[in-house]
Amino acid sequence: MNSLLVFMSLSSGHGFGFNANILETNVINLAVVVGVVVFFVGNNLTAILENRQQTILNNLREADQRAAEAQEKFNTAKSQLELAEQKAKQIREEGLLKATMEKNNCLNQYEQDLARLEEYKQETLQFYQQKVFSQLYISLVAKALQKVKQKFEKRLDDQFHITVNNFFIARFTEYNP
Repeated sequence: MNSLLVFMSLSSGHGFGFNANILETNVINLAVVVGVVVFFVGNNLTAILENRQQTILNNLREADQRAAEAQEKFNTAKSQLELAEQKAKQIREEGLLKATMEKNNCLNQYEQDLARLEEYKQETLQFYQQKVFSQLYISLVAKALQKVKQKFEKRLDDQFHITVNNFFIARFTEYNP
């Protein structure tokens, strides 16, 4: 670029240089400048563009690779989530089953205890009823014997003694405890 300025400065002094006023000279000068620029800068520009293209391609490959890795991690996490949900569901179902079984066991135990208590109550009632009946029976027999003894002590006649004895014997034989 500096050499062009030198040539132009020489031409203004009417020496050797470029005539910038002629259209054909300008086109030629422009073609020469473009040719020089393409020659010197073209290889560098091509190298820069190829380098940029490689960088973009590498970035795209890395992005694809990261996307594939992210998709793989997502799929892994999704499958782990599904397994965890299944495990949680299974644990929940087992918990409900165990709770139901424990509830049923408690109810069965309660019913068995209640049945045993009822049986014990019935046995106790029956025992005390038998005890009361036996005491009453003993008391009645004792009173009857006492009355008989008192009548014997009054020294009644023999015929009366036989009648009374037969009457009480008949009553005792009819009595069924």
